[in-house]
Amino acid sequence: MPLLSTFYGILLYMYWLDTKQHNLPHIHAEYAEHEAVFAIEDGELLDGDMPRRQTRLIQAWIELHREELMAAWSLAVRGEAIFKIEPLR
Repeated sequence: MPLLSTFYGILLYMYWLDTKQHNLPHIHAEYAEHEAVFAIEDGELLDGDMPRRQTRLIQAWIELHREELMAAWSLAVRGEAIFKIEPLR
């Protein structure tokens, strides 16, 4: 699972060829013992749990990088290498 970005202890990943699990563009997030899946389109929490503060940080990051995330999603579903995306600062 390629790492997209990391900031404030949050790790963000995108699985290769992961269209069956959630069937829409999404990212996987890890923070401490929490794991969650967020939609790229609107930042909605699709699965898992994440503390409120980290959820807001992830959603802000998605908003800032939506176009890059969609480009990475297009690569990932074709099994191609994705690129790193700038962290939230």
